[in-house]
Amino acid sequence: MSSTFHRTDVAIIGAGPVGLFAIFECGMLKMRCHVVDALDMVGGQCTALYPEKPIYDIPGHPSIDAADLIDRLAEQAAPFAPTYHLGQQVEKLERTHEGRWQLTTSVGTVIDAQAVVVAAGVGAFGPNRPPLDGLAAYEGTSVFYMVRRKQDFAGKRVVIAGGGDSAVDWTLSLADIAERVYVIHRRPKFRAAPESVARMDALVRAGKVEMVVPYQLSGLEGADGQLTGVRVATLDGQEKTLPADALLAFFGLSMNLGPIADWGLNLDRNHIHVLPPSCATSAPGVFAIGDIASYPGKLKLILCGFAEAAQAAHAIHPLVHPGEALHFEYSTSKGVPGAA
Repeated sequence: MSSTFHRTDVAIIGAGPVGLFAIFECGMLKMRCHVVDALDMVGGQCTALYPEKPIYDIPGHPSIDAADLIDRLAEQAAPFAPTYHLGQQVEKLERTHEGRWQLTTSVGTVIDAQAVVVAAGVGAFGPNRPPLDGLAAYEGTSVFYMVRRKQDFAGKRVVIAGGGDSAVDWTLSLADIAERVYVIHRRPKFRAAPESVARMDALVRAGKVEMVVPYQLSGLEGADGQLTGVRVATLDGQEKTLPADALLAFFGLSMNLGPIADWGLNLDRNHIHVLPPSCATSAPGVFAIGDIASYPGKLKLILCGFAEAAQAAHAIHPLVHPGEALHFEYSTSKGVPGAA
């Protein structure tokens, strides 16, 4: 047996917020978990893309930064001693002769589990890059597709390109600390929460944000990876240059399910179709929760993913503990390991 072989009750693919909560739900039902994620940290998009972005629809938290949410979820899962396999991708998912599942990762880790929970979010993701000459020379130094620390942009001239929630949200967050914020969009209408757009409009009227509409990115100016200006143009060819130290380009993410697409699951437009009561997929013993799961009436909200984690855990229990009656108990009466 290889030293990288592990046997467990449940293997969870994805260490984002929903995957982390699945550890807790499985743990409350006395099921051990191993968790695999391609990122070298837990948290998924919350950690990789917007750790300092506030989230407003988590019950009990009027506002909580994404990174803080992940910290709390990891703390909540900790009493159940999950084993994390980070920085590796599940490449194979195969049924064993015992009727269990065997996962093999990109670094050779093998996990044998009774059940599998796919909480892979949108799968592998990467930014949609604007088609600008010389773009690569500035990436990571003055051109960014995500904000890890908003303080990195304090006192800088920041150009934000895009018309969705990310562009508007970071405009609101950076307006008070950046020297100047420019927002580039090809039309006056934004695809973002109306309340956020209204707050951005107020900043424009107050002179804290300059709206550059209707313009699109057309070029970059600078040297040695450091921007000095961003060129923009209208569709009829009018051009101008905005003085800039940094460009934040928010044109969405390109999604790739990767090996998941080859596992024989019932895919529906790059999502896995599941049965709502249990989140079961077309493969016995494999469940999908969170953004990757699809069913009629599905809402892509973290809080819905939390509920799906509970549903999947209860559906898995008879597979891990056959013949054992499951008497539902509230956590207030049951408690958690190590709690007083």
